Amino acid sequence: MSVRTGVPIPPALSGRYGHSSAGRAWLSSLPGLVQGRLEHWELAVDLEAGTLPWHGHGGVVVPVRRTDGTPAALKIAFPHDEARVERHALALWGGSGAVRLLESDAGTCAMLLERLNASSSLQTLPLDDAAVAWGGTMRKLGLVPDDRPQWQEFDHIAGRAEQWSDDLPADWEQQGRPFPRWLLEAALEVCQTRGAVGRRSGRDVLVHTDLHFLNILARPTRSVEGCPGRPSSPSTRSP
Repeated sequence: MSVRTGVPIPPALSGRYGHSSAGRAWLSSLPGLVQGRLEHWELAVDLEAGTLPWHGHGGVVVPVRRTDGTPAALKIAFPHDEARVERHALALWGGSGAVRLLESDAGTCAMLLERLNASSSLQTLPLDDAAVAWGGTMRKLGLVPDDRPQWQEFDHIAGRAEQWSDDLPADWEQQGRPFPRWLLEAALEVCQTRGAVGRRSGRDVLVHTDLHFLNILARPTRSVEGCPGRPSSPSTRSP
């Protein structure tokens, strides 16, 4: 099978990651990372000539086809803590309420995913219908820990909450107090409660940390009401 090369990098990613040495290094390596995964997983790029691949805030998503012609999506994320554990969450969810993980490579933060309908998200539905679908997806994703090894890869969100309790006041000052202080204090109260209570809670579940309407897509053969979802960000355990 011939593999097409030269996948263009979306300008928005270049703009976002071109301001740091780590970001520039990743951008310069990205064409090679994409090509390496195309070859290793025997994928053919499924982009129309002159079009750019999809992207999110933290990575590029290239539509591809497998050797049997099945459509899929190759996602390569900028290496960071959340990107490194996303594949473990997807493995635990197993395609129920989330995109199905087909292959993954820890070293490059690359994943081969089933291809969903990028033009059919909860954002396209009336709010009442979208809220029902969102709630159904959340219930599917809220797994209780079991003995599968992937569970050992996640941080507890209580630890993050405790860190945010320390960081938010300084960040708020540094950013020029961009919102009223009462809102900062409300956020700190939530963080302090979740941090302290979360450490003592025995009701851990797996949660998605970026489950907004644009991150819930339909599978191509079904409506978004019938089959919501793919997570685009990693997950953590939370009480």
